[in-house]
Amino acid sequence: MRKYLQIIDRHRATKGMRFANILVDRIAFNFIFFALGLLGGILDGMFGMYYFTKFFDNLAELGRVADIIITSIIFFFYIFLIEYFTKGRSLGKYITGTKVIMTDGNEPTFSDYFMRNIIRLVPFDALSFFGENGWHDSWSDTRVINIKNYQAERQTKYEIDAIGLKEIA
Repeated sequence: MRKYLQIIDRHRATKGMRFANILVDRIAFNFIFFALGLLGGILDGMFGMYYFTKFFDNLAELGRVADIIITSIIFFFYIFLIEYFTKGRSLGKYITGTKVIMTDGNEPTFSDYFMRNIIRLVPFDALSFFGENGWHDSWSDTRVINIKNYQAERQTKYEIDAIGLKEIA
């Protein structure tokens, strides 16, 4: 069990921020899908090969359940890779000024991000943040925090702790 810092709890992102994060991330994800489909259609038209058009037609015929499963898996990789390579920040988190952090204040590792995002595949996880914490936060010991407020409090604490210490220039 990880140590749980109170500073993390004090600076958790609001439910409104969390909702904005998922909304922006889903819109960005759908925009990328749309852009890839449009680009594929343009390439098919330019070169007369119709590979992408046939591929997307085949995807459309799979059915609703298969569509949900495939889209969820692709969204898992999308959000997992973005959070990993940007150190806890998706497009939505950049816009709202939030970030993923471990409950002990450390930066999540590759496996922490993987665990956090694989849990997103659990049905209704997207709605679980309306409770105390989202399932993908609780089960992976991560939290989404307001970066500005968190860093300001850490800086203040550091400055208070540094009072009376001899400065070496």
